[in-house]
Formats: sequence, structure tokens, C-alpha cells
Amino acid sequence: MADVTMALSDMGYAFNADGQLRKLGKYKMLSAEPFQFDISTDPEECQANYEKLGAVVTNYVYQLLESQEKMIRLPVPKDSTPENGTFIFVSRDYDLKDVLLVLIQGSGAVRAGQWSRALIINESLDVGTQIPYVRKAIGKGYGVMILNPNDNCRGDNQKIPNSATGEEHAKYVWDNYIKDTKASKILIVAHSYGGVITVTLADQLKEEFEQRVKGIAMTDSVHGYSEFKVTDYLKKVSKNWISCSTPLDTPMKTPEFDITRVSAGHPRHEMTSAKCIDSVFTFLEKKLTSN
Repeated sequence: MADVTMALSDMGYAFNADGQLRKLGKYKMLSAEPFQFDISTDPEECQANYEKLGAVVTNYVYQLLESQEKMIRLPVPKDSTPENGTFIFVSRDYDLKDVLLVLIQGSGAVRAGQWSRALIINESLDVGTQIPYVRKAIGKGYGVMILNPNDNCRGDNQKIPNSATGEEHAKYVWDNYIKDTKASKILIVAHSYGGVITVTLADQLKEEFEQRVKGIAMTDSVHGYSEFKVTDYLKKVSKNWISCSTPLDTPMKTPEFDITRVSAGHPRHEMTSAKCIDSVFTFLEKKLTSN
């Protein structure tokens, strides 16, 4: 953790006790100043600095998951190394739990443990990371698994075997890490493009998926972009909290062919997962007892 913290410090930042990223002032003392994107008049330089910070933040979150939440990295593919493969995170004894919660983020720059890199940088770790979900699930005695569907390349844009796309990544993880677990009840929380991955997985695995997956909570899912239609089974076990300024859990207009929609209580897409966490767990707990 020290190396990652130092890398953050070298860029002039640190996280305060509330998990907010703040500038370091004189003598490396933490100030109240938030992240500053405009470090110069050159837009490319500003963006390059942001991307560099984003990479450091990604490693910081990885280290938090391991050191603070006691999560374990598992390689994808199983025989890969950090140089030619990626990884997922799992809680200790995840494969021995009767209930397994699987977290799937959206597409883009976000990596395992993140809902939104921008929210981590501009809001806080609690808002932008999946750590609150991890803690809540482990507190309920669930096993937890965090996918890493956007980590698809190494070196000179070389595709990672069995993880060239988010959909391929999820299918490999199911076949190699979920299939043989003792979990008779699997729960999924999927944000944004994670909904597409989930609907795809449900089609690929159909019988096994429907036997074991008892509840699916989507946060502003874009599963409508999937080539697969929403089945009656998915409608039965799923709910989608969509970005909206109306109060949390307000029923929203839902087409007959789609998953039930309710308000996430916030108009920003990337804020939905953090805003509806309590409602998500209430929903999933009900699904555990009703299915």
C-alpha cells in the first residue's frame, strides 16, 4: 500500500479520512482543495495528467480491496501471469458460501472495484468504488466476487485470452470460478454495460443460470443494447434502478418487454449505484427468500 500511496503523493494528492481526494500542500500536508483538472492551458496535457492519476487511483483501489477488505486476486485465465492476463477479486472462502454476490461494473476505463473513476477522483471512495457493496455483502455472510470486464489487453494491444471482451471475461469466470462453488444462490449487481454482460450470460448459460441466479439488481443498465431479449425469467428476478431525479424507488414507466424500472434517486448515470445501495440489498434479500 505504501508504494501506491507514494505514487499518489508524487502527483500531489492523498485521500483524507472521509475517502475524498485532496491536494497536498506545503510539507505534503493535506489541504481542503479537491482535484484540479486544468493544470495548464493545454487540454492534452490536462487530460494526460488525469489519465495518469486515474491509473494510480486504479492501483490504489486494488490495494484497498486486498489490504483493507482482505479480498484475493484470482488470475484470468487461470494459467496467466500479470504480464499476459488479468484477474478478478474474491472474498475469502467465497467458494464455500451458500450465497455469492457478483459485482459487474460498466464499460470504459473503470476496473475491478470501481463504479466510476471520475466519482472516486471528484467525490469519494465510498461513492465511486464497490467497497460499500463488498462490506455490506460480507457483513451478511455472502461470498463476494468482483469481475474485471474492461481489462482486455496487454503490451502492444495484445488481447488477453478468454478476456478479450467483457462478455468473454464473464463467461470464462463463470465456467472456471463460479460453476464449482457451493453457492446455490447467486446474486448479481450490474451497472450500465454490466447489464448487457448479465443478459448475455443468462442466454449463454440459460439452464444453469436460471437454476442458481436468484436476484439481479441493475443500476442504470443499458441491457437494451444487447442482442438478446429480456426473458420472463429475467423480468421475474431483476429490477433496474434508473437515473432520475424523482425519489428513490419511485416506480418508472416500464415497457412490457423490459425489466421493471424504478428511480435510483439521482439524475446522474454514474451516481446510481451509490445512491440505491440500501434498496438494492433489500430487493436482493427478498429474492433470496422468494426464489
